[in-house]
Amino acid sequence: MNGVPDENDIIYTQYGVDIVGLVRWLYEKIFGGDWQSFVDSATVWWNVYSIVAILFSLLFFIGFIYAKIRYGQLCEIEQEGLRAEEARWAERYGNQEVKNTRWATIQKHLSKESPTEWRIAIIEADIFLEEILNNAGYVGNTIGEKLKGANTASFTTIQDAWEAHKVRNEIAHSGSDFVLTRKIAQETLTRFERVFREFGAI
Repeated sequence: MNGVPDENDIIYTQYGVDIVGLVRWLYEKIFGGDWQSFVDSATVWWNVYSIVAILFSLLFFIGFIYAKIRYGQLCEIEQEGLRAEEARWAERYGNQEVKNTRWATIQKHLSKESPTEWRIAIIEADIFLEEILNNAGYVGNTIGEKLKGANTASFTTIQDAWEAHKVRNEIAHSGSDFVLTRKIAQETLTRFERVFREFGAI
């Protein structure tokens, strides 16, 4: 009760390795230096390291904040570019009246009783097709090259585009030797129409 152990108390003795003492003994034996001087020197270097580490941490933190701000600015610039592209697309193809007017002009040529007018309708539709492919991001110097690089999974009317474009090429390369009937002209414009509707151009 008074804190003094008696014969009934079990006294535990804790044994352990004196790491500091072992390091001190090795240092003094191997380097032959003064342990206290080493401790004082290590303390100074640790303080210097701590200060340098804090300074670098501050610099990295400032750099992170700057990068975050710049990233936000770049995202805003990118969004502005996308909005501008969307505005240009809407200006060109978003107006339903403009889209219908252009398609109506092509159909007007087809309605005439003249193979020459039918040729003009197909050529105009082919020009319209090239503009649509350009705005959709297809790459190539010609319509044929753009269609070759197209993904058939996302371009479901690509075969219609190929067939319609082939008729246009026949008209351009064969001239008057190519016999264009109303049936061929109508089928060709129908193929163009399916492509235009897939891209939302009409």
